[in-house]
Amino acid sequence: MKFGVFDQNDRSGLPLAEQYENRLVLAELYDRLGFHCFHMSEHHGTPLSTTPSPSVWMAALSQRTRRLRLCPLVYLLPTYNPARLYEEICMLDHLSGGRFEFGIGRGASPHELDALGIDSTKAAKMYAEAFDTIQHCVTQDSVTTTGEFWSLNDYAVEMKPLQRPRPPMWYAVGSPDSVVWPARNGVNVVCGGQVSRVRAISDRYREEMAAGSLHSGSSPLIGVNRYIIVGETDRDAHEMGRKAWPSFYDNFIKLWRKHGTQPVNAKLPPSFDQLVESGHAIAGSARTVTQILSDQVALGGLNYVIGSFMFGTMPHAEAAASIRRFAESVMPAVKAAETVAA
Repeated sequence: MKFGVFDQNDRSGLPLAEQYENRLVLAELYDRLGFHCFHMSEHHGTPLSTTPSPSVWMAALSQRTRRLRLCPLVYLLPTYNPARLYEEICMLDHLSGGRFEFGIGRGASPHELDALGIDSTKAAKMYAEAFDTIQHCVTQDSVTTTGEFWSLNDYAVEMKPLQRPRPPMWYAVGSPDSVVWPARNGVNVVCGGQVSRVRAISDRYREEMAAGSLHSGSSPLIGVNRYIIVGETDRDAHEMGRKAWPSFYDNFIKLWRKHGTQPVNAKLPPSFDQLVESGHAIAGSARTVTQILSDQVALGGLNYVIGSFMFGTMPHAEAAASIRRFAESVMPAVKAAETVAA
């Protein structure tokens, strides 16, 4: 059982330099407290993310941490020249001393791609072509491709990642049917939603992994993302969430509102209480969070939990205290509960 971190780094109202430094200090804290991996998203033209370049942010994190693994979740492949992205992946793997991982996707918001001048209706084809090109770069010393969107002409692959043949990969899944490819290829997955749907996804992943006779050095991670607040009391934790969530929700929904649309998959409620009721957020004392999270891990068939501990206007000091409580009290208790259940 492992625990990671997910941070949208949405606009908090602080000057960006101050917000960045606060987040780097939190990354150092995650590193000291034994979290497995730091994950982040990629978004453009929206206050949902003040770090739209994952590679730049990962490079900074690589120099402020020593053990924490680092993983964009996900790189939006339609926005990159695939050879250049491959080079950035190699750089980050070496800069971090082999702690780099990466996720791949086509993007959840068509509005972000359209704003960048990318035809969102072609995103799936662009994603597939870019990933195929990156795979060629991993396995070949010279790459020539002729594609609809990108072409390489005797591109010399002068760099290889530190982790061979490549760093671990991640994929965000929204349904049991979407786990077939990652399960057959040993790719780690993360999902959200109700526990019943999460269990359907984890069961299908293991079925497909067994059917594909996958053999790897370690078991792929099947994770869930949850907003987590650990307060001194249940009331304190819920109040923290109620204060911070409205700003985050406004950042999340702003671009969708602008275009008069709604998210297709990653829908979130406008109130923190609704978020807790849905199971997407877990807030309370260490004892309460341990009980709820242990139940979700067991019912969901999970071996990885990714916590969003900082969002919206949550004060830095309050977030740091919540993170410490989670690491010192909740993490060991959930691990112990899983061991007993196993």
